[in-house]
Formats: sequence, structure tokens, C-alpha cells
Amino acid sequence: MRLLEIEIAALIPTRAGCAVFLGNEKKVIHFFIDLHIGHTINDSLSGNDTERPMTHDLFSATLNGFGGKMTKMIIHDYRDDVFYSRVYWEMENEVMERKILEIDARPSDAMALAVRQNAPILISKKVWRDAENMKELLNDLNNQDEVV
Repeated sequence: MRLLEIEIAALIPTRAGCAVFLGNEKKVIHFFIDLHIGHTINDSLSGNDTERPMTHDLFSATLNGFGGKMTKMIIHDYRDDVFYSRVYWEMENEVMERKILEIDARPSDAMALAVRQNAPILISKKVWRDAENMKELLNDLNNQDEVV
């Protein structure tokens, strides 16, 4: 599978949740996630620590405690208006055998873990090519914020 690295371009609260914009300088795609997960991603990106660990913090700390490190997340498919992703963890067991753990995950959860682990966000080139470019919409939304 051919992959492209992308970044979180924006997290914008909506009436029904949070719009996530992912992309690069050429293209931006978007989808909607739960507002709570949007806040946890934004807090991690901003370096804000919560008073108590959130679920993503717990999962991340648990795997780190077992010697694991998230190496990447991949958005690998798009069907029926739903994006599909996987997270990849690398770890060594007690005899130094390297293991790769691949876990199916919602893109929102995968992103929440990726920002905590400083892991890259990747997308398959096919999904990237087929997804609608929302760069103009994001620019319009950013311009509205500047006017208000």
C-alpha cells in the first residue's frame, strides 16, 4: 500500500460534534468526530494536560509500560462515507524479539493516540486521491473567524 503523510490542519467544533480537517499544502479532507474526542486531540496538540488521565492516555501509558511505542496510524479505506484506520505499535519482548501489533481503530481514536505518541498520520494514496478536497472550505471557515 502506497502511503502519504498528512497532518491535522484544524479541529472545528460543530453543533453535532467536531470537524477534523487533515491534509497538506495541496489538499485537505475532513470528517466528523465526537466533540469530546476532538477536545482531547486539541488538548494534546496544545500541550494541555488533564487533571486525570483520559482513556487515550490510559491506553497509551499501558502499552508504553509494556515497552511499546506507536509507530504510525494509517487511514487505509473509505466506504459508505466512513474512513477506516489502523494503529501500529512496535515492542520487544523479554528476549528482545521485535513484535508489531496492528490494531483496527476509529480514525478519531487513532489520531488521539498518534498525537500523544508523536506518531505520524498516514493515508493510503488511493483514499487520498478519492476523497473530496475540502481545502477551500477550510480556508473559508478560517476567513470567517478572522472577520468576526
